[in-house]
Amino acid sequence: MEIRSLGTAEPFITADGSTIRSLLDLSNAPVEKQSLAEATIAADTATQRHYHRQSEEFYFLLEGEGTMEIDGATRTVSPGDAILIPTGSWHRITADAGSDIRMLVCCAPPYSHEDTFLE
Repeated sequence: MEIRSLGTAEPFITADGSTIRSLLDLSNAPVEKQSLAEATIAADTATQRHYHRQSEEFYFLLEGEGTMEIDGATRTVSPGDAILIPTGSWHRITADAGSDIRMLVCCAPPYSHEDTFLE
């Protein structure tokens, strides 16, 4: 049985510039096909636009509001929104001024820096 506590997860910066606390991934659990992390985007900032050649992603917003861009299409996002980011899609999320975004990020296959390609 694998159980990880968010409170014990060490934060790190991903290739796209978001701050991540990994809950379950290749570095801390015997996962094979997916990863789960909490990500934060500071108010009035954005992740660097990027894509993944292998991973499909889900974002689930817990706190904050902002704008999600996928392959040039944009939508306003807020807590409770679940976002599908297809494999190979250019994407970025921008936090509104005065509103940090906190979200869960699921990747399949698991997230890796090597699978993140920046614009």
